[in-house]
Amino acid sequence: QEQLVESGGGLVQAGDSLRLSCGASGHTFSTYAMGWFRQAPGKEREFVAAISRNGGNTYYADSVKGRFTISRDNAKNTVYLQMNTLKPEDTAVYYCAARTYYNDYYTSTSEEWFDYWGQGTQVTVSP
Repeated sequence: QEQLVESGGGLVQAGDSLRLSCGASGHTFSTYAMGWFRQAPGKEREFVAAISRNGGNTYYADSVKGRFTISRDNAKNTVYLQMNTLKPEDTAVYYCAARTYYNDYYTSTSEEWFDYWGQGTQVTVSP
């Protein structure tokens, strides 16, 4: 069973930046397609960004496109979410997710597709 651990959340002001990290404990990180999702209070969990196992393909929710960047360092078993120009509506618990997949270029925007999840990290953006 893979363990994913998110970090980097916190309380910031609108317009600020944060970088979230998600580390994996296993030795097969390079085989994982990865994703970031978030859940705001009273709302369903929603897709934020995803990246294929070789980093060649990335996808973003329209609400974060141009402000957030997903990246990965397979040597460090870590995926990142750089969040710039944060808005109060970005306030949520952010989760990373992973799934072993054979294709270097595929990932998914669907939370049902992912097998492993972290515990989440809180991001709060004040006006």
